[in-house]
Amino acid sequence: MFDLHRLRLLRELKHRGTLAAVAAALSYAPSSVSQQLSQLEAEVGVPLLEPVGRRVRLTEQAEILVAHTEAVLERLERAEADIETSLTDLTGTLRVASFQTAALVLVPAALRLLREAHPHLRVHVTHMEPEKSLPALQARDFDLVLAEEYPGNPHRRPAELEQQDLLDDPLHLALPPSAGGPRTELRQLAGHPWVMEPEGTPARHWSMGVCRDAGFEPDVRFETTDLLLHLRLVEEGLAAAFLPDLVRDGQRVTAELRQLPAGRRVFTAVRRGRGGHPAVVACRDALRRAVALRTDRSREDRP
Repeated sequence: MFDLHRLRLLRELKHRGTLAAVAAALSYAPSSVSQQLSQLEAEVGVPLLEPVGRRVRLTEQAEILVAHTEAVLERLERAEADIETSLTDLTGTLRVASFQTAALVLVPAALRLLREAHPHLRVHVTHMEPEKSLPALQARDFDLVLAEEYPGNPHRRPAELEQQDLLDDPLHLALPPSAGGPRTELRQLAGHPWVMEPEGTPARHWSMGVCRDAGFEPDVRFETTDLLLHLRLVEEGLAAAFLPDLVRDGQRVTAELRQLPAGRRVFTAVRRGRGGHPAVVACRDALRRAVALRTDRSREDRP
């Protein structure tokens, strides 16, 4: 019988990449992690790690062990969920990661609903973009992640994660006052400064593609993941931008927003086997109710 703790260390190494990262995440000394993995190799009877420069990588046999470890941990997640379901009150801590606009618009309402329904559940929220939060979810740093997906830029969907759609968020072309009147077309902004998210992000990849399809290379002078700053730069006449609908929620927007044909997908993700945990179920339900409340407010605000 292999030691589950050591198997989990091997799994952590696969997801985190280095012994130092595993040690830092689990508050161990790197030498202790290395010793535990050496003992696991002795138990299994075959090499599990091989050197690659200054790093190590998993052998084929180690990958087999990690796959079985994932199945065991999924089963334990289900066992924990079943135990929690048998209890009358939700307790403990739920760790949530969310990207900016969902954290601003949806998460506060969901937290209020959760507090009213489950006052003893502690929810810890971290602002983190999906490029980092989804791998961190796999590494068990979070229990639930709120993420976004731009048109034509689907995230990789690891078998270890379960996704559930939350809403479709319309995307808009945000026109600065200096860009012209209501008949201004996208290609007429070819010579105008732009604000976009940083290089390498799905939002930037999508935005560049939209501009190139319109026949021009955008003059990107401002780069930030802060979409509220995007909006402010547009309203000050300093840049054009692409903005999701969520960013204007609760904001007095003076910029002209022209809805585009495509929208971004907003979804929640959990580790496989965790979706039935009562805290996860309650959080997802609260987020859906937060979306419904926002929709109701939008209808009431319409003239």
